[in-house]
Amino acid sequence: MRRLHGRQAIIVGAWLICASLFQIYTGGAGIFEPRLQRAIHVAFLLPVAFLLFPATKKSPKDRITIIDAILAILALVPVIFIAVESERLYLRFEFVTPVTNIEMALGLLNVLLLLEAVRRAVVPAMAALGAVSILYCFVGPYLPGVLHCRFLPFDRIIEMLYLLQDQGIYGTITGLSATFIALFIIFGAFIYVSGVGDFFTDVACKLAGKTTGGPAKIAVISSGFFGSISGVAAANVLATGTFTIPLMKRLGYRKRFAGAVEAAASTGGLIMPPIMGAAAFVMAEITKIPYIKICGAAAISAVLYYLSVGLMVHFEAVKQGLRGIDMKEVPPLRSILQNAYLLIPIIGLVYLLVIGYSPFMAAFVSILLAFATSFFRRKTRMTPRRILGALEMGGRNMVTVALACIGAGLIISVLTNTGLALALSSVIVSWSRGIFIFALFLVMVSSIILGMGLPCTPAYIIAVSVGGPALIAMGSDLLATHMFVYYFAILAAVTPPVAIAAYAAAAIAGSDPLMTGFTALKLAIAGFIIPYVFMYNPAVLLMGSVLEVFTSSLLLIAAIIFVASGLIGWLIEKVNILERVLLLAAGAALIVCNMYFPAGLNLVVLAATVSIMIALIVRRKRKCKSSKLQ
Repeated sequence: MRRLHGRQAIIVGAWLICASLFQIYTGGAGIFEPRLQRAIHVAFLLPVAFLLFPATKKSPKDRITIIDAILAILALVPVIFIAVESERLYLRFEFVTPVTNIEMALGLLNVLLLLEAVRRAVVPAMAALGAVSILYCFVGPYLPGVLHCRFLPFDRIIEMLYLLQDQGIYGTITGLSATFIALFIIFGAFIYVSGVGDFFTDVACKLAGKTTGGPAKIAVISSGFFGSISGVAAANVLATGTFTIPLMKRLGYRKRFAGAVEAAASTGGLIMPPIMGAAAFVMAEITKIPYIKICGAAAISAVLYYLSVGLMVHFEAVKQGLRGIDMKEVPPLRSILQNAYLLIPIIGLVYLLVIGYSPFMAAFVSILLAFATSFFRRKTRMTPRRILGALEMGGRNMVTVALACIGAGLIISVLTNTGLALALSSVIVSWSRGIFIFALFLVMVSSIILGMGLPCTPAYIIAVSVGGPALIAMGSDLLATHMFVYYFAILAAVTPPVAIAAYAAAAIAGSDPLMTGFTALKLAIAGFIIPYVFMYNPAVLLMGSVLEVFTSSLLLIAAIIFVASGLIGWLIEKVNILERVLLLAAGAALIVCNMYFPAGLNLVVLAATVSIMIALIVRRKRKCKSSKLQ
């Protein structure tokens, strides 16, 4: 992203502030007609991509080029046409009314500029995927088998990408970005400017700073808190990692491990209630399941994920003999309590969602709460400069997310209108030969591959549109299916070879990015286990009796302890290779029991497991004491 100066910085900053003000205004006064709302949203953000993001690595990083300025102006033309003609377009018959020459020209211009903006501001892989999907419209009629699709004339391709209200560039996915996603991004900016990130770090320091390996535990806790709000794993790494990673390195953690801890913890924030990032709100909109129910379903999984990361961090710290931070660096309790009011907007957001407010209105009210509560103390007061800074930050953060959503809408439009989504779903069913766990594996792989190249939200949207119907056709629950895809779209951020969160952490830690990614993958292993468990045992998603929820949760805790011990090589004392294999095998056995056994039988397994664990810990403690005496 460019760092502009002088007049250019003022002009772009003012434009971004206006974009945020438009979103806040519609949050309070009500949204416009859908196509008009989306067009204005795109008009604010599409041109900015050419101003803020250079075309190549050799392009100027501190000023806007003439070509970029021309592209930004051109990007406004097709969007303004949609806004001005919105009423006429609303009355036209889709796929019946002829597409005019001017509409085809503007539509083609809009598609080409969008792909270039996505290449710059999101990732080249998504632009390539969009280009390939459009190319498929032309070559699909000549392909054999499941890849064959009916012939679509050029004017109808432009129509489905440019003129439709429920699909394409100005379709439903863009509508999600133009309403509550934008407001939540602005809310996150206000929260950040008010100092909530520092507050989370102080709380984490107080809770775990003095314990063994305290700095890494601070990273786990603070990243979990902040990641739920930020909604982007790499952004979370950059926000909290600049403090936690140097602290971990200073107190003895290896560079690679320090970066991996931050990457794994930051990634997990996107599955941590109460906010879970923007994609969770998209899930609520797609499935029509209340957002608060999605949060409840994710709660146990999120806690278990962070328990796993925390255990491995603790075992590594004990294994390496690492200490906590100095008492002088731990903030006093009085200071934390004085700043606890900063949580009021987050608590207010959760309360509004619980009592039935829409995410759109809840986000709007929470922005007002963030502004109001900032005046409780002089240090956090939202001065005019801070307000403008928060508005500009919100607008800047909207650009990447909005373009990713718009690009996803374009791709989904092709998948839907050509029938390719249905064909790919049938391929999943065919390749899995009707075996559910094989189908889950194929959907997992596709979700991770998409998540490696795309941000979480569009990766989830595209993956669930392809793999979701296949799993549901095989009898999977709707919420469990979407949560399964959502998990792996997120975990792609720590899955090599393209582990974006791990790469961001490695840049701060000064470690090898690929090896940092593999270490982060090991720390995040629970995230790869839990989705398979809840697809077979929905009690993990709070869909079951109290007994089922209780036994499945405790069995997973026991399994996580075994797996964490086996991967790190520590349980009371260092364990040898054979013991590590046995611990991993025991963890795998408990996972299988949790997936296939009924609650009553799992109680027996749980009792046996607890007895074995107690005996194992007692034996190792005695062995440890005897070795010390000798």
